[in-house]
Amino acid sequence: MLLIAVAAVRISSRSGLPSLLLYLGIGVAIGQDGIGGVAFDNAELTQVIGYAALVVILAEGGLGTKWKEIRPALPAAVVLSTVGVAVSVGVTAAGAHYLVGLEWRQALIIGAVVSSTDAAAVFSVLRKVPLPARVTGVLEAESGFNDAPVVILVVAFSTAGPVDHWYVLVGEIALELAIGAAVGLAVGFLGAYGLKHIALPASGLYPIAVMAIAVTAYAAGALAHGSGFLAVYLASMILGNAKLPHAPANRGFAEGLGWIAQIGMFVLLGLLVTPHELVNDFWPAVVIGLVLTTVARPLEVLVSLLPFRIPWQEQALMSWAGLRGAVPIILATIPMVGQIDGSERIFNIVFVLVVVYTLVQGPTLPYLARALKLGDTAGAADLGVESAPLERLRGHLLSVAIPPGSKMHGVEVAELRLPAGAAVTLVVRDEASFVPGPATVLRKGDELLVVATDPVRDATERRLRAVGQGGKLAGWLGTGDGRKAVTTTATRFHRPASMTGKNAPPPADPGPTSR
Repeated sequence: MLLIAVAAVRISSRSGLPSLLLYLGIGVAIGQDGIGGVAFDNAELTQVIGYAALVVILAEGGLGTKWKEIRPALPAAVVLSTVGVAVSVGVTAAGAHYLVGLEWRQALIIGAVVSSTDAAAVFSVLRKVPLPARVTGVLEAESGFNDAPVVILVVAFSTAGPVDHWYVLVGEIALELAIGAAVGLAVGFLGAYGLKHIALPASGLYPIAVMAIAVTAYAAGALAHGSGFLAVYLASMILGNAKLPHAPANRGFAEGLGWIAQIGMFVLLGLLVTPHELVNDFWPAVVIGLVLTTVARPLEVLVSLLPFRIPWQEQALMSWAGLRGAVPIILATIPMVGQIDGSERIFNIVFVLVVVYTLVQGPTLPYLARALKLGDTAGAADLGVESAPLERLRGHLLSVAIPPGSKMHGVEVAELRLPAGAAVTLVVRDEASFVPGPATVLRKGDELLVVATDPVRDATERRLRAVGQGGKLAGWLGTGDGRKAVTTTATRFHRPASMTGKNAPPPADPGPTSR
């Protein structure tokens, strides 16, 4: 099953369809109405596994979220994840009640369930579409934040007793979000501090430790009666932006776990559904989905982003990019576990809605972006930098990959103007390696090994990224590091070439000013 699901990703990438549809299809195919004939109806087990998978998916998304991109979009994403959710729930529930004829409790549950944009769907689609940083930042942050209030609403609407007054419910949501945010920030900062200052004996332990810290954030947030989902996303975002050792390996490990979580979760959800029961709920799902995508979501975006004066083109794209995925289907199991009247119909409606509108929205998103002239293909590609701690030498070995589009292409080694205590020691080009000199010209596709002492490790990475984004004049023209850093390090490469080659004598003093 795992190999089939991995092969299905290739089909997904070629067709533009989100992979979740293929995984759901695999689950349906092996279910009781499919060729496998597997009978499965354990909603409680599905909910538990779905929650666990969602924790891993949020952790992977947080680790891959760049703080510099999400920071300007954070206020808009927070409003969209709170006020916007309230607008979406109200409008969608009204449509489900008046157009489809559902009872108010069932309508409110459906409105809350489908108001959550799916982190896995958004992360997988948006990172393939070159959108402006503000749009990507808002959508990624929203998908990471809005799970928390939506879960609280679904649980509240699915309780056996009556729902409390609205202001009590709003207060509970605010309290749980505040606790979850505090726990996530605390666990994230403490975990990042520990991993930076404790050198583990094997590089493979760092990815395990990162994921363990992320899961700890969820557990601590849930035990503190806060939002564990918000806690795990914030903690992972801090870890992903903390310049930890072996950062690319950490993200790669988390990405692999995220794929396993998606595959298992979607296949299980496909098993849980009974296809022949979906026929009667097909058109109600289409009607509710139409209200959601054409009325509720645009109104949600308009009301939430009104104070931020975001152009209408970006708002239109955000309205269409509110992708749904496995999260709404998982949340639809909550009323089933609570044995709410009509819970099976709620699950069927949500399942059909997610499948139909993911088929419509996912593949058309790139075309809409181009039609609105929102493609962002001119930006310079960022460098891939991996750090390995050299504990006994009190330094770091940075592995730098120069991607196509980087403005480091064509820059000489001397023009990098690295801080005192840092040097390019090796260049790998076309499967051959050599020790560079000051006049060596760097090319796209090169991989550099840069040694930096502990005090200048962060400044060295900032300088490398600045040159990658702004070229050899970064710093002089307001790009990257400041003028002081450029002036201080500009003279470091005016040493004799004989002192920079592979036969150069070892330094007499390991201090930060020694080459």
